[in-house]
Amino acid sequence: MYLPTRYITRSSLASSTVLVMLVFALAAHSQDTSQQKPSSEKPQGAAVQTPTPPEKLGTVLDGPSVVTNTDLIKLTVTVTDTYGRYVSGLSKSAFAVFDDKLQQEITFFSDDDSPVSVGVIFDVSGSMSGDKVKRARDALSKFIQTSHDSDEYFLIAFNSRAQLLLDKTRDGDSVLNKLTFVDTKSQTALYDACYLGVEKVQRGSHPKRALLLISDGQDNDSRYTFNELRKLLKESDVVLYAIGILSGNDAGSSLGMEGQGVLDELSGVSGGKAFFPRSAAEMDDIFEQIALELRHQYSISYKPDPFVNDGKWHRVKVKVTSPRGLPKLFVRSKEGYYATAGAR
Repeated sequence: MYLPTRYITRSSLASSTVLVMLVFALAAHSQDTSQQKPSSEKPQGAAVQTPTPPEKLGTVLDGPSVVTNTDLIKLTVTVTDTYGRYVSGLSKSAFAVFDDKLQQEITFFSDDDSPVSVGVIFDVSGSMSGDKVKRARDALSKFIQTSHDSDEYFLIAFNSRAQLLLDKTRDGDSVLNKLTFVDTKSQTALYDACYLGVEKVQRGSHPKRALLLISDGQDNDSRYTFNELRKLLKESDVVLYAIGILSGNDAGSSLGMEGQGVLDELSGVSGGKAFFPRSAAEMDDIFEQIALELRHQYSISYKPDPFVNDGKWHRVKVKVTSPRGLPKLFVRSKEGYYATAGAR
């Protein structure tokens, strides 16, 4: 507010009065201005648009994130005959699910050849240098050729640290092209790489999720421990398949035996399996076999009745009844879950 000087007298009383009036006028003007000033903030409850994040390496596929409630138990089930051949085409009535020995009602069942979110975890440490990496890379091409056309891949390579090389791509050739190097660092962060792999595929576009770990099973530089990774695999719905790349001297050594034990345990708790090929031809067959298994699995879901939110481990057993005329069938799946309610 502007006050012309001709209204100001020399009287101190008048001056004081005018000064007080000036202060109140300025305060009122400031308050009025602040109320009329448009706010840059959106009103409470208004939708706020989040900027689109930049694309990452690889062919990025946009898909909805899948949130799984822990009171809905999802199982990926593999059925084989006495010769190890995959058995598909069984009906829902052929399966029975037991939660802590109590039979449950199956609320979802599917045997469709559905695509998978696959995390390829490749060991490029010093212990995998030379011919090992080349043989594994060549065999990986068999897996990609046999896989579903809509499978999506995450590629993680690790030596002294885990590094995401490709994020959510359907281009299998790009996975192979990225694996054209060998890092001779001796340190190996296998557990960190698997931990990253679980986190990535759980954000994948497909409900079916798997990890393909190609390593000799040795770890000496991870931030996560073996027990922490084991617990994560037990909690998640990710199936891990391990391909142990061992040379002739590795199999009988203490490090070789330890590596085999690690791969066996990690794959077993997830409902997967570990393989230890002895030749290039056997390795090709194993990669192809894993791809076929992923395409011939059953998806089963149920809600535990009763569900007890106690945070404890609950054992799950899946049984299958062989149709008339077929020999005994064998089932492989996760062995249980931790009962913790809420989204994960």
